[in-house]
Amino acid sequence: MRVLVIGSGAREHALVLALRRDPAVSALYAAPGNAGIAQHARIRPVDPSSGEAVVALATDLAADLVVIGPEVPLVLGVADAVRAAGIACFGPSADAARIEGSKAFAKDVMSAAGVRTAHSEIVDNPADLDAALDRFGPTWVVKDDGLAAGKGVVVTADRSAARDHGAELLENGHPVLLESFLDGPEVSLFCLVDGETVVPLLPAQDHKRVGDGDTGPNTGGMGAYTPLPWLPEETATAIVEDVVKPVAAELVRRGSPFSGLLYAGLAIGSAGPAVVEFNCRFGDPETQAVLALLESPLGELLNATATGTLAKVDAPRWHDGAAVAVVVAAENYPDRPRIGDVITGAGDGATDESAAVLHAGTAQREDGALVSAGGRVLSVVGVGADLAEARVHAYDRVAAIKLPGSHYRTDIGLAAVENRI
Repeated sequence: MRVLVIGSGAREHALVLALRRDPAVSALYAAPGNAGIAQHARIRPVDPSSGEAVVALATDLAADLVVIGPEVPLVLGVADAVRAAGIACFGPSADAARIEGSKAFAKDVMSAAGVRTAHSEIVDNPADLDAALDRFGPTWVVKDDGLAAGKGVVVTADRSAARDHGAELLENGHPVLLESFLDGPEVSLFCLVDGETVVPLLPAQDHKRVGDGDTGPNTGGMGAYTPLPWLPEETATAIVEDVVKPVAAELVRRGSPFSGLLYAGLAIGSAGPAVVEFNCRFGDPETQAVLALLESPLGELLNATATGTLAKVDAPRWHDGAAVAVVVAAENYPDRPRIGDVITGAGDGATDESAAVLHAGTAQREDGALVSAGGRVLSVVGVGADLAEARVHAYDRVAAIKLPGSHYRTDIGLAAVENRI
């Protein structure tokens, strides 16, 4: 099987590494890739948001399967173009990808499916913002209704901060979604979905805020860990049965069947699980941790999903132990990051059994130096017999990496290790 992975982040690096372990994958390409992915797959240039360009590349490479990593190409319909060309594609149609592309659409689907989520209200007129804010609080959740890479959300007890964020979104032409605040720890559950067939992967927890102790602004994600020792197995089962399956069935009922990875982000509060958001693709950085523990051939799972045969494939098998992903971010991230700084100590990545360095925002200069090229620069993944050991391996590896001005959280998974969650 010849596989083409679309994307250029650490999520795609993790997908490439897992696909390399599948003996059925005979050729592996990535486009546009990055400096780290280039060590494990053949890199090709492409505009990932252009269906025409992706189809042309996949055809030229005689790809049997195209795996689309980022959300933007999916929302723009690149998967539709690939399938229309007769090539199997892992990733939902543009119609189904609205589950992430429009929070209002997602709320409507959840309401029809009877899925518990936060009360919400859309504001598209600045004149209505103050009155709408008065109907929420004392903790305000203010979101960009469209795609925002995890950074369009403000959760705050400061009404003026909530108002400023909402006003800025509206000024930029973006509708605002106000939500009631959901209490409890968050869970990310990835599910392979083929119509109404739902196959869950390991639950994980992302750390969205930039600073230790969940302080500072939201980011695209500063780290993640799996499995979750504090999450009862019956709760994970209930999420699949009461949340993901009803949403998948509702999308089928609407004539927009989902094919790909459906990501449910939930808060596990005193009243039970409630959906914070749905995404239409593998999450970043949870993917880096989850796939580090996958024993089953990933290519087989993704191809079965793409070809409508997921129900015929054995359930995923997992290695024992735990995995922790720690993001090394550039100076000033999540604001405008500084780029072009030389990175040392990253090695060639993914060669150590206990820790791997996955590239996200990296590039290679003409002189061969590895430099930063984005906000989240690297994801360091540690694995171990348990969460505590995985953390040690991850942070030992992080300590060897030098990038001027970089920063990372030191507490990924720590609350779970210390039984504070």
